[in-house]
Amino acid sequence: MTNDQFKLQELKSLLQRNNLWAKKGLGQNFLVDDNAFDLIIGAAELNKSDYVIEVGPGTGFLTEKLIEKAGHVTAVEYDANMVRLLNERFKGIKNLTIIHSDILKFGIRDSGLSSQARNRGAIQRYKVVANIPYYITSPLIKHFLQSVSRPELMVLLVQKEVAEKICGISGKSLITIETQLFGKPEIVGIVPSSSFYPAPKVDSAILRINVYEEPLVPENQLPDFLRIVKFGFSQKRKKLSNTLGAGLHIKSSEMAEILRGADINPDLRPENLEIDDWKRLTNILTKMKK
Repeated sequence: MTNDQFKLQELKSLLQRNNLWAKKGLGQNFLVDDNAFDLIIGAAELNKSDYVIEVGPGTGFLTEKLIEKAGHVTAVEYDANMVRLLNERFKGIKNLTIIHSDILKFGIRDSGLSSQARNRGAIQRYKVVANIPYYITSPLIKHFLQSVSRPELMVLLVQKEVAEKICGISGKSLITIETQLFGKPEIVGIVPSSSFYPAPKVDSAILRINVYEEPLVPENQLPDFLRIVKFGFSQKRKKLSNTLGAGLHIKSSEMAEILRGADINPDLRPENLEIDDWKRLTNILTKMKK
């Protein structure tokens, strides 16, 4: 029996003993590939000074490896049944906090952050490491990268196609710009669908995002920048002069002139622009507001 077959048997037995199953509505696909676990842990570069937030720990196979390497792990699980399993499985483990919560409503300041850091008003650096449900990939990345207290690193197991989009390998979309504004994404490895139980219909990728100390746009310009980019991608098949003009309530002809002033061809589509192009455009539009 291979390690993966043993892991699958262990998972099925654990679920059966607890009268549990993978819930399709919560996007639960449990990883049973030791090589993938090792790649995730390696990409996170963990040590005993690291504070980790794990999203959707499920049955705790990745959690088990995280608590061996990190100083403290906060595992945030939405499924109440899985929370009960985790509390029983990791009973007495001191460097693990299990929280029953929706990760998109979760704040780092409520995560078991050291009291000393809270008392100083400081924001502790932390890492996000997780095998996440596909359907929350974009909202989850935005939740952490656009928060007041951003992580220093994110290592996420996500849908392969989405990882390629985030890295700009298969063209740009809104999530490409929203991610690359805050950090440098890279694909660490590909994980086939057969590495999960139940197996999803598509392959996954281990996505590592090295988060910048400061975003590529000044903090005070972030709201305008993100709003303008969102308008630009609202109808990504149309010309920028039309989509931005409609979103910002500016005539298409006037918007075309503004784009030319930013050294951008008004006939281009949003996927053709780089972050520097959006920055120039944001500078011009914010000055017009004053």
